[in-house]
Amino acid sequence: MIRVQILAVANTSSETANSDKCGLAVQDILAGQPEPKFAVLSIQTVPNDENAIVEAVKAWAKSKDVDWIITTGGTGFGAQNRTPEALSRILEHNAPGIVHFLLSSSIAITPLAALLRPAAGIIGQTLVITLPGSPKAAKESLGALLQSGIVVRALELIRDGSENEVEETNGATEKRAGSDAEVQPESHQPQHVPQVSKPRTSNGALSHDPSLGVSARHRQSPYPMISFDDAINKILSEIRPLDIISKSVDRALPGHVIAEDVHAPQDIPVGPTANVDGYALRSTDPTGKYNVVTSRTHPLGEALPPNTIYRISNGAPLPAGTDAVIMVEDTRLVSTSKAPTGQEEEQTVETMAQVDLRENIRAPGSDVMAGERVLERGDLVGSGGGEIGTLAFVGRKKVQVYRKPVVAIMSTGNELSDIQSGQQNTAGGWKGVWDTNRPSLKAALEGLGYHVVDLGIVPDDTKAHEGTILSGIMQADVLVSTGGSSMGAADLFKPVLERKLGGTVHFGRVAVKPGKPTTFATVPFLDAEGGVVEKPVFGLPGNPASALVTFYLFVVPALRCLGGWPRNRCSFPRVNVELTEDLRLDPDPEFHRVHIRASQRGLTASSTGGQRSSRVASLAGANGFVVLPRLADDGREKLTKGETAEAIIIGEIEGETFLT
Repeated sequence: MIRVQILAVANTSSETANSDKCGLAVQDILAGQPEPKFAVLSIQTVPNDENAIVEAVKAWAKSKDVDWIITTGGTGFGAQNRTPEALSRILEHNAPGIVHFLLSSSIAITPLAALLRPAAGIIGQTLVITLPGSPKAAKESLGALLQSGIVVRALELIRDGSENEVEETNGATEKRAGSDAEVQPESHQPQHVPQVSKPRTSNGALSHDPSLGVSARHRQSPYPMISFDDAINKILSEIRPLDIISKSVDRALPGHVIAEDVHAPQDIPVGPTANVDGYALRSTDPTGKYNVVTSRTHPLGEALPPNTIYRISNGAPLPAGTDAVIMVEDTRLVSTSKAPTGQEEEQTVETMAQVDLRENIRAPGSDVMAGERVLERGDLVGSGGGEIGTLAFVGRKKVQVYRKPVVAIMSTGNELSDIQSGQQNTAGGWKGVWDTNRPSLKAALEGLGYHVVDLGIVPDDTKAHEGTILSGIMQADVLVSTGGSSMGAADLFKPVLERKLGGTVHFGRVAVKPGKPTTFATVPFLDAEGGVVEKPVFGLPGNPASALVTFYLFVVPALRCLGGWPRNRCSFPRVNVELTEDLRLDPDPEFHRVHIRASQRGLTASSTGGQRSSRVASLAGANGFVVLPRLADDGREKLTKGETAEAIIIGEIEGETFLT
């Protein structure tokens, strides 16, 4: 039986919760192992503090009741991660081979595992090994250790091993003592290989190898052409919502998706309240003249004296003993008196109507009953105020929501100049072109409520691409690049993703116009807890109109999916519109930029003019795309004026005000 202690290292409450999951995951894996058996004695959590880590590990090792100490967390690049530093103070013998094995096993999954800082060694007769703080990464590393047999063999050597046994374990090619027989060299591959995926590098890349020169580039795209629907389904199947956070109910909340069911903690109203401005009284009181009291002159919990009514405002609670409210409009002022403030105050009022029991009263719970669900998981907090008002109505100051993604944007191309800096590219005497895509995408993203990281213009250079893309996925949840995704000699986006960053290109061409070379990929990334996450990356066409159209068609659904939107609401809505002019068809399905208006006969769509992919002006004033089918085999070449077509709404619909 191998006795194990687990030490989870964490600082914040969210990290502590993750560490608890990590410790339990490690315990579950050990419990399911065949011979030899592992017994987890306890799971303890300590802050990411060197002294706390040292004290816990030393106490366990000193007790001599523990064979193996596993720590989880605190091995990342963050300044607060101190587990390796703590262990370096107390390890009597380091185990660099185990460290190398942990790194190589993790790097087989993602190159970014090189950012981990594992530690391993021996204190007395106790083995100490660190694992990442992410449950997924910890399970992968632990699985590799167990399946390779390294841990069991290391513990055997710690207990009663010898130098000769170590040499035999290493498979040294030498003669055994007292024997003339040659020992055959063992394979460098362990007998029990950890079941981890291989790195996705150039071996499986479809993109050309830019190091081979222009002549080696593809003459035909190696990426299969897929349909628009298949592309959307692929995006939504690869992306998962981001983490859940708690946010204040304030002006920053709109645009978030609620991640919990929200229930009313009590009846609203708690007690009977007035539904109008007027006077609270007893429904048995006849019409006539009454003295007037107010909340300033009569305690709410005391019954009204005879021949008295209580002035009340809409929404205010009723005083004890009253069961109806008469409207101000059904009374007449009889007399006044001077209040201490010097103002004239009502003294006597005549009621001119008989009111029924509970008339003009909101009963307890009539708006919301205690426990009633007022908002549910998946509801979008809109900018109209309804959801904010509902949360405030039931007394919620904070609510659980899905985190909205941060978006990094970059443009590629030596020919581009930055309009903000005013510096033009004048290489070769040509002034180049202003980068249109970053300003337009940033405006669109910020208009939709997303935070943007602007990575600037990236030259046509492999290292520049690699460094900027890596910087983008480190700072943001999704990266959007424009240009460099087609068949040009300097199109480096796909090669860098596949060959340098271990990314997977899920599609590299889509049968749409504009935007055929649109690319969607995911790149493995090591998070702060040592877990591997796949970050989505989009390569949009460089032509300005194509970039914006494909942004709305492909990127926005991905951003919504990351933000927790229900799958069926991630894409923009579609409506039927009446065409105001003929629209020609193309061999590929086309998304024609239009201006959609509301008129007395319904929604109409007018073309924004020339649809050339470089003409960004075709999107000025556009609030939708008419979905044109591909050129039919029957020879039909256009949709005609007055015909009904399907359109995607991407902006606010304007229209006439219809007065009757």
